[in-house]
Amino acid sequence: MALIQLIYVSSLSDIKLEHEIGKVLESSIRHNKENAITGMLLYANGNFLQVLEGEAEAVGETFTRICADPRHYDIIRLISEPIADRHFSQWSMGYQHLSENYLREFPNYAPFFKFHANDEAIRAKPGIALELLRQFSIDNR
Repeated sequence: MALIQLIYVSSLSDIKLEHEIGKVLESSIRHNKENAITGMLLYANGNFLQVLEGEAEAVGETFTRICADPRHYDIIRLISEPIADRHFSQWSMGYQHLSENYLREFPNYAPFFKFHANDEAIRAKPGIALELLRQFSIDNR
């Protein structure tokens, strides 16, 4: 059983779709449970940061579906690598909506939610993305 971890960022295609995030989460949780995928989704300023963990085939299929979803655009894969153990085993899909205050308080994380101007800067710091996701995983157990 080879596990992988995939982390990506994307933008919501239209901020008016923000009200649909709850429906997307419900669908994701159901799909992830069926496919033994775990992860965490963070949202702020019309942007997503998400980690998916599971068997390579299941994670790849899920990511392909996300890439085809018209509600996402500017999808940037930050990490896709084998892992020995899951970091987010307690979540079929954890979720947190980050406030502007949080992003101001932790400026190292802000580029992951304002990435359009400089995607190379966020590609260079995938460890910070994982750190942020893990922080919310720990805080929300």
